Amino acid sequence: MDLQRGRFPPGQVLTQVELAALYEVSRIPVRDALSKLKNEGWLTPHGKRGVAVPQFDPVEVEDLYLMRMHLEPLLQTLALNKLNAEILGRAKDILDSMEANTQLSAEQIGNLNWQFHACIYAAAERPTLFSTVEQLHRQCERYIGYQSRNLQYQNTSQEEHLAILSALQQGNGELATTLLTQHIEAAGKLLVGYLSQPQS
Repeated sequence: MDLQRGRFPPGQVLTQVELAALYEVSRIPVRDALSKLKNEGWLTPHGKRGVAVPQFDPVEVEDLYLMRMHLEPLLQTLALNKLNAEILGRAKDILDSMEANTQLSAEQIGNLNWQFHACIYAAAERPTLFSTVEQLHRQCERYIGYQSRNLQYQNTSQEEHLAILSALQQGNGELATTLLTQHIEAAGKLLVGYLSQPQS
């Protein structure tokens, strides 16, 4: 998605007419897409008919990571007794693909990050909770990609993913929960601190 790729920078105003011309489609699918993207937090209303790409907001980042800190460890804990070698193997494959490709885009980093966690969370078989966590990740994607690329955080994130996976492989749920909570909190606080500084 072009929003994930950074094609439209934070603050840019978009209109249905301009987007329809850009993508060579009618205004009806553009209108529907914009409505969905506003609901998902990718766009905010601007004026009477326009929308804008939201600025990076430290308060939003803090809200998102605080919610994730409580819900994701819970979902991972509910999945613990249902994890098996196949699931953990798929999770390892996702991390290996991230490790092997050093030229990932922000969009790819965000997607693979979610795939890793989702692979584990899905085992809990708690669709309502899973759906809520998935929505939080969708709202985080533009921040995750930005953080990995602009703050050189990808290596740190990858090491933390590997530590979480190792704890799960060893059946140490308590450690896995602690590591996941720290993983979310550390990344969130780092980005909040950066975005709270005056930007030149």
